[in-house]
Amino acid sequence: MEQYVKTLARKRMAAGVLFHDNAGRVLLVQPSYKDNWEIPGGAVDADESPWAAATRELTEELGWERPLGRLLVVDYVRPQDSRPEGVIFVFDGGVLDETDLVGLAFPDSEILSAGLHTMDEARGKVKPLLSDRLVVALEAAKQGTTALCEQGQRVA
Repeated sequence: MEQYVKTLARKRMAAGVLFHDNAGRVLLVQPSYKDNWEIPGGAVDADESPWAAATRELTEELGWERPLGRLLVVDYVRPQDSRPEGVIFVFDGGVLDETDLVGLAFPDSEILSAGLHTMDEARGKVKPLLSDRLVVALEAAKQGTTALCEQGQRVA
């Protein structure tokens, strides 16, 4: 069994949380370590579940301790930018308004700022793959569904 397990593929995993407002704007965070913006979230650590990673990242990035909503998107991502293939999970963070962002502090230096953005604004700030995933995640949140994607495109 040990030999067999050594032959199994390893995939990277990441988990993010979609927060939006009633106007359809999405919460984006500006990382200090790269040019493109993201949704709150990050890599799933070894021996960590995707939902635990999303919860941990919310606390680390925004200082928020909030329960996650349901799973909105599972996205298979092919190898790219020297990264191996991966699976990305997006959970529903719920609906925010501007008052939720008042006094927002960033516990570590990983995040520089955060704000609500229209999808048109988001397209100019995030990578195209995340932009596509956000469109599907917003739709899934509205419809009460979970979407399966490949490269940000709905497959089922």
